[in-house]
Amino acid sequence: MLDAKLNDPCVKVRLAAVRALGESVKLGVKPTEEVNNHVHTIYSFSPYSPTLAAVKAAQAGLQTVGIMDHDSVAGCEEMLEACSAIGMASTAGCEIRVNMDGTRMEGRKTNNPDEPNVSYIAMHGIPRSQLAACARFLQPIHDTRILRDRQEVLLLNAKLLQFGLPPLDFERDVLAISEAAQGGSVTERHILYAVALKLIQAFGKGARTIACLEQQMRIPIPPKLQELLLDGNNPHYVYDLLGVFKSTLVTDFFIPSSKQECLNVVDAVKFANDIGAIPAYAYLGDVGESPTGDKKAEKFEDDDLDMLVPELREIGFRAITYMPPRNTKPQLLRLQQLCQQNELMEISGVDINSSRQSFNCPILLEPEFRHLTDAAWALIAHEKLAAATPQLGLFHPANPLRGQPLVARIARYAALGRRINNRQPEQAVALVDF
Repeated sequence: MLDAKLNDPCVKVRLAAVRALGESVKLGVKPTEEVNNHVHTIYSFSPYSPTLAAVKAAQAGLQTVGIMDHDSVAGCEEMLEACSAIGMASTAGCEIRVNMDGTRMEGRKTNNPDEPNVSYIAMHGIPRSQLAACARFLQPIHDTRILRDRQEVLLLNAKLLQFGLPPLDFERDVLAISEAAQGGSVTERHILYAVALKLIQAFGKGARTIACLEQQMRIPIPPKLQELLLDGNNPHYVYDLLGVFKSTLVTDFFIPSSKQECLNVVDAVKFANDIGAIPAYAYLGDVGESPTGDKKAEKFEDDDLDMLVPELREIGFRAITYMPPRNTKPQLLRLQQLCQQNELMEISGVDINSSRQSFNCPILLEPEFRHLTDAAWALIAHEKLAAATPQLGLFHPANPLRGQPLVARIARYAALGRRINNRQPEQAVALVDF
């Protein structure tokens, strides 16, 4: 019942519920030093509203949480308000895709499984005062993507009819399960989630659905996954089914993105810097076994990393963001060294977009990754200070600490971030001692 209120369709109901709870959501929770700056919500694709995501992060013992939706900042205000209500540190951001034309990476595969020359980047630490400007920047991207989504559903429907399955209605089956009307994005995951719901409606949960997958759709199901899909009480059933489709069905309907949807990387990075956000390249790295279960073993940017990282600095990126559980330790240690050589901030997070995923990331407690906790606190200080005084943004050219090495600036900002009253983060500027 509590989660239902925190995930109510109405933002006002959700925020009223979390304000009534306040810091009681942390009772009995053992705090950790873990952080997560990359949590998706219903405003892109996730089972969690921004309010419920904040509460889930707090109940996992996290000290900070950051919202990171695709092509949308529509959930940022809610996340910031919910975190303030429970006394939790927060950051706001969004994730977009960009084309790499005109760079040394033009035409190459980077961190995108579906499209070469198109890369995922994040805008971290968007100052609250700039969220409206960011929403205006994202609106054409949002509109163009929905037009492509419609065409993708038409292609997918032709395939579903070949399988003898009912087609999707874009408005009723896809748009209706998104927050597009409130500024949220619509992704391929929404489309696949709609297919999963159709199959469950037609065949139920269990052997008939597996038979449909294997016999009608010609999708082999590994024994471990078969066990999950045979369990009618599996609370993550629809997300497990979505994972099957994510790894097998996307190529049947995916339409390449236009340059109106994926802006040039130089323009996108300039915008992020102009509004005082921290533009970050989202490192993926060659993938073995995917922790989220929806990515195949595949090579990405590792072969080009020595060329890529300096190029990112040249473009104007300020950071690289990565997900420690996704990669091997040698991969990450190599990336860390390149970041240090090129004065790029390291930001961590795990892209929560499924009910099966944990908000915890215990690898951050290992010595090699403890600095990522400091970076999260520095990000928080940056965001709150830049909202009040742009020159106090961590990378602003007029920042009082601009002459110091990046590692020293992060340490100063991290110390300040830990001192911020999370119930009144807007007062952070009064703590500045430099």
